[in-house]
Amino acid sequence: MNTLLTPAFDSLVDLVGDGGVVILSGAGISTDSGIPDYRGPSGALRRHTPMTYQTFMKDPEARHRYWARSYLGWRQMKRARPNPAHEAVAGLQKQGLVEGIITQNVDGLHQAAGATGVIELHGGLDRAICLNCGRLSDRTDLDRRLHAANPDFTARAEAVNPDGDVDLAEDELAGFVMVACPHCGEGPLKPDVVFFGETVPRPRVDACFARLERAGSLLILGSSLKVMSGFRFVLQARKSGIPVAIVNQGETRGDGYCDIRLDAPLGEVLPALDHAMTAKSMIN
Repeated sequence: MNTLLTPAFDSLVDLVGDGGVVILSGAGISTDSGIPDYRGPSGALRRHTPMTYQTFMKDPEARHRYWARSYLGWRQMKRARPNPAHEAVAGLQKQGLVEGIITQNVDGLHQAAGATGVIELHGGLDRAICLNCGRLSDRTDLDRRLHAANPDFTARAEAVNPDGDVDLAEDELAGFVMVACPHCGEGPLKPDVVFFGETVPRPRVDACFARLERAGSLLILGSSLKVMSGFRFVLQARKSGIPVAIVNQGETRGDGYCDIRLDAPLGEVLPALDHAMTAKSMIN
């Protein structure tokens, strides 16, 4: 069945056409850019145990391994480009239909596609924070410093993981040198992302809820909603009587809470939705 010819897609067109949409995107929107998701069709979680906050903070060796893998993974992440789904979200925003964009992703691809005012719920890989002085540093600058400290560090990396690192054998990590914070000279550095087991900063959560309060609807894109950091917005929308639509391949935790559900590729649904909105505005 062609998903774009179903009543569910027609309902989605009507919902988005009313405007005031708050979008919550997950890893599924970036799979067509070559970044795997955790639980969907590309299932990185099945082969990869993500770094946890507790391990990163307490185990210097684990932290060192993470940075060695992330050093190689970042080079693949920064080559990733927005796909038609990201571009369609930016297009809907430019048409004035989107109240806000919240993303669980750390890849910066919404912004690269032209979206503005994006709340990065789980932070961004394009910066690092010092655990000693708290100052941020640019990831591109960090990459240059790491390259200078590791001119001969090479390893055969597999596909990049959603959190920006790669899988490497232990013997391939030998010789990697981590650098200190460029501001205080100490460190250690942590990517400015929310690891598994870490709490999303309260001001960021509050900003998301503030956007939801002004929303006409909540549209979930490419998220299984398995973790509470995203699922709580579905619960709040239902509590407030805000319609919820979900477009995701595979089941989600929010399936029993939504008004519209499409199990279909975002790369097909979102460009068609953007096109439908453009055509609608031309008629009106």
